[in-house]
Amino acid sequence: MSEAGLDVLGIGNAIVDVLAHGDDDFLAKHGLVKGTMALVDAVEAEAIYAAMGPGLEMSGGSAANTMAGIASLSGRGAYIGKVRDDQLGSVFSHDIHAIGVRFETPAARAGAPTARCLIIVTPDAQRTMQTFLGACVELGPEDIDPKLVQAAQVTYLEGYLYDPPQAQEAFVKAATIAHEAGRKVALTLSDPFCVERHRSAFRELVDGHIDILFANEHEITALYEVNAFDAALQATRGSCDIAALTRSEKGSVVVAGEEVHVIDAEPVTKVVDTTGAGDLYAAGFLYGYTHGLGLARSARAGGIAAAEVISHMGARPETSLADLLKAKLA
Repeated sequence: MSEAGLDVLGIGNAIVDVLAHGDDDFLAKHGLVKGTMALVDAVEAEAIYAAMGPGLEMSGGSAANTMAGIASLSGRGAYIGKVRDDQLGSVFSHDIHAIGVRFETPAARAGAPTARCLIIVTPDAQRTMQTFLGACVELGPEDIDPKLVQAAQVTYLEGYLYDPPQAQEAFVKAATIAHEAGRKVALTLSDPFCVERHRSAFRELVDGHIDILFANEHEITALYEVNAFDAALQATRGSCDIAALTRSEKGSVVVAGEEVHVIDAEPVTKVVDTTGAGDLYAAGFLYGYTHGLGLARSARAGGIAAAEVISHMGARPETSLADLLKAKLA
């Protein structure tokens, strides 16, 4: 694929997911907070992995899952993320290439191994994630390919990646290149704990560099330190051009200046695993946005993509999102 004509460039943590079923007792025993993501070191990751039941391994990472959604929608995507030259790094690289996403970030030849995320899915379909970032923390400004940023209608930044200082520099570099090329920049806040760690920096990033903000209800209220969703919604006005805010079974709300769209959630026969719901919502929305569908239909596309991914285990689509969109968004 040439650089010309990219819809979305994703930048995030390149991670291999390990999913397994577990119950509330398992979470309590290991001190895990249901429905959240926590960072762990290599020792903690090994202990939790050893205690988990049979697992399903697949390439993951929030922005990478979004790019998988873009590919399933027949969109044109590329990805920047750091892996090690090890077995899991090869798995990640193979998987993202296989789904049609451009990925050329050089693998690290030394240092920590490729990242992995241990995901416990409880009977209520909530996912609790313990992430060992490994090689992810090595991504820096030198890994940002200006040609890819310039070619993409939207560069999509993953909040989870924001911890290391060099990743923060990479975000600003990518956003600067994108805006100089007349392109747009999107950010997902990723997780309430992530917001708590970086609230002030995230606000500065949103105010100064972000055109499209993705957040769920808990993340956006944490960002603006308010208790009510409506108050958080109002706070987004003027901070960025577009805020796409998800509310689980309540659907989503898209705010763009004085323009507000309230979109119902797509019906789902059975919620099996909420892993990747926000990632796939972003995929649907960004696909719609880069294909001129307008804000309301783009949000509906996001809901359709999210509904597909929560109907099965895993954070990537199992059926063609392009076919679903054609059937449901006529």
